[in-house]
Amino acid sequence: MNLLTQMESSISKLPEQYKNMSTSELNRLIENIKRKLGDELFIPGHHYQKEEVMAFADARGDSLQLAQLSANTTAKYIVFCGVHFMAETADILSDDHQAVYLPDLRAGCSMADMADLQQTESAWQHLMQMFDDTILPMTYVNSTAAIKSFVGKHGGTTVTSSNAKRVMQWAFTQKERLLFLPDQHLGRNTAYELGIPLNQMAVWDPILETLIYEGDLKDIKVILWKGHCSVHENFTEYNIKQVREQHPDMSIIVHPECRREVVELSDYNGSTKYIIETIENAPSGSKWAIGTEMNLVKRLMKENPDKEIISLNPHMCPCLTMNRIDLPHLAWCLDSIDQGQPINQIKVDQDITHYSKVALNRMLNL
Repeated sequence: MNLLTQMESSISKLPEQYKNMSTSELNRLIENIKRKLGDELFIPGHHYQKEEVMAFADARGDSLQLAQLSANTTAKYIVFCGVHFMAETADILSDDHQAVYLPDLRAGCSMADMADLQQTESAWQHLMQMFDDTILPMTYVNSTAAIKSFVGKHGGTTVTSSNAKRVMQWAFTQKERLLFLPDQHLGRNTAYELGIPLNQMAVWDPILETLIYEGDLKDIKVILWKGHCSVHENFTEYNIKQVREQHPDMSIIVHPECRREVVELSDYNGSTKYIIETIENAPSGSKWAIGTEMNLVKRLMKENPDKEIISLNPHMCPCLTMNRIDLPHLAWCLDSIDQGQPINQIKVDQDITHYSKVALNRMLNL
């Protein structure tokens, strides 16, 4: 049973009273509780959140940035508008007097769910038999706390899409090979940009417990976990071909969670922060096709009316799990705090917290 399934089996259902409230009533309830709790409450909102939720965010950013901001506040209650692994990271980095809540426990991440601890421990045993002690594990921050802990315990580190290149360079000074979890595309794109050829990258399939590679094992430099982002994997070479044909003067910018072929054919690629800053700093009148989550693309359209912006994939949907956070769930979560009976607290085990911090701090110290 995966993490999301485990959570859903024990999740309390949203009470009918919040389902039956109008948008104005929900807004008014949230506003009143925010005003009442004041500095005791901090609401971080991830860039992929829908506008109705972002309207109440005290800060917006990517997952690690928001976790760090949460830890640096004096707020007693942190209501994280994101997904489960993000709330976990906030709990890991925050102080004991702070508590982290997720408005809807069903807000998981399909990518993070593609690598669980049992699979990772099994893969590690297989890989140690193949390569001895020549591998350093690395995990994208878009992973569960248990995976971060595993990596920290085995000398490895976390990475973000902003710093993956720099951290991977450091990792190669530590070991001959790398195991990159859980997003194969970010790992492949980053390694390729560092000059590692594709024929020196293998893929570990956790379901089949098989190393996918054609060639001599001693040539392998990077072992990529067979995981992906369900949003970014939906951008294709065909999407790029269409934009090139229909909008020949339009620049294409994508997230490095996209497939290698898509990144290679684009004009620019980079983290969410990089995409936002590139669009904001672009000249007025410039034209952009953006390959990332639809809520963010729509927000960039709204906030940059002087530019022509489209989604690289016109049929793209917002991140479905991120969109589980909505006004009724946010209102329910805040109301439960106000009534002294908080729900949906995210609390990471102390041992997992310790080694997760080790992995995160290795990255932050770089």
